[in-house]
Amino acid sequence: MLRYLTAGESHGQALVGILEGMPAGLALRQEHIDRQLRRRQLGYGRGGRMAIEADQAALLSGVRHGRTLGSPIALLVENRDWEHWRQVMAVEAGQAPPVTLPRPGHADFAGAIKYGQVDIRNVLERASARETAVRVALGAVARQLLEEFGITLGSVVTAIGLVAAPPPEHSPQQWEQADQSPVRCLHLPASRRMMAAIDKAREAGDSLGGVFEVCALGVPVGLGSHVHWDRRLDGRLAGAVMAIPAIKGVEIGLGFAGCQRPGSQFHDGFAPGGGRLSNHAGGLEGGISNGQPLLLRAAMKPIPTLTSPLPSVDLATGEARPAHAERSDVCAVPAAAVVAEAVVALELAAALTERLGGDSLEQMQAHYRQLYGGEARR
Repeated sequence: MLRYLTAGESHGQALVGILEGMPAGLALRQEHIDRQLRRRQLGYGRGGRMAIEADQAALLSGVRHGRTLGSPIALLVENRDWEHWRQVMAVEAGQAPPVTLPRPGHADFAGAIKYGQVDIRNVLERASARETAVRVALGAVARQLLEEFGITLGSVVTAIGLVAAPPPEHSPQQWEQADQSPVRCLHLPASRRMMAAIDKAREAGDSLGGVFEVCALGVPVGLGSHVHWDRRLDGRLAGAVMAIPAIKGVEIGLGFAGCQRPGSQFHDGFAPGGGRLSNHAGGLEGGISNGQPLLLRAAMKPIPTLTSPLPSVDLATGEARPAHAERSDVCAVPAAAVVAEAVVALELAAALTERLGGDSLEQMQAHYRQLYGGEARR
C-alpha cells in the first residue's frame, strides 16, 4: 500500500515528506526530483517567494547507494526564507504580532473557527500552497517508478482568466514545449494574451485563475477497481487533484461537455484489433483504467491574497477592515499543473503497486510480464 504524509509550514524551517510502500530496488535520481521542484517554481505571475527559494530535496532515509530499500522514504525541502521568519515562526515560546483579518476565499476564517484561533497565522501557514513543494518531491519519486513501466505524465495550461487556448494533443514532445512557455501553454497567441491578462491583474492588485490538463500515457488496463467506491481510480484521482489548494473542479475526459451529447456520440467504440475509436472517457471506465491515455482537467480559482484587499472583519475586535495582505502570486495556474502531475503520479503509482504486488521492483516486473505478456514498456 503506497501512502504519503507531509508536514511543515510555509515560513517554517522546512517541509518534510514520508512515502511508504515503494518497492525495493528502484534506482532514484536526485536530479529528477530537483527538476520537478524547479518546474513547480516557474510560471508567469509567480510572486517574490520564488526568487528567494531554490528548492532541492534532501533524501533522509529509505535509500542506500542510489536504490530504494523498501522502507519508508523520508525527504526534506528547506525553506530558505526561514531566517527572516525565525521569530514569527519559532517553535519555542515567543511572541509575534497576530494576524486577525481573514481573507475571503482563503482557509483563514474557517480554519480559525474550527481550531479556536484568533491569530490566523496558525492556520494560514499550513494552508499555504507552499506545502505542495514537498508533494511535488514525493510525486517525483512516484514518477520514477511509473517510468519503469512505460508510464509518462505531462500537463498543459488551456485557460487563464478569460483567455483560452485550443485543446492540446498530448505527447511528450508537447509537454517539453509547454515547459518552455512562461504560462505552460502551447498556443503562442493565447500565451501572449494570458501574460497580458496577468499583467493587467497585477496592476489592479487582483489575481487570476485558470484551467489546466494533465495526461498520462502508457497506463495499462486494470488499475483501480469497480468493486468498492474508495478503490475507483477516477474518484482517487479527482480527490487527489481537488486536494491541491485553490482547485475548485475536476473533470475526466470530456467531463461536463459529455453531458451535452447522446450516448452514441460519447462512448468510445471499439476498433478492430482492440483499440478505441475515441477517448471521450479519458482512459477510465467503471473506475478502472482501460488502456487509453488518461486525461483529466482541473479548474483553479483566483488566488485569495490580493494587494487591493477585499472587505473583511477583524476577528479580535469585530471592526470592519480590509483583508490581510501578504506576499503572494498573481497567478499560479502553471505551477498548479505541475503539482497536479505529482499527485496524479502518486495515485497511479499506488494503483500500480496494488495491481502488480511485490516487495521489490524485480517482483513487480515479473508480475507485469505475467499479467500483460511482455516486458514493462520502458
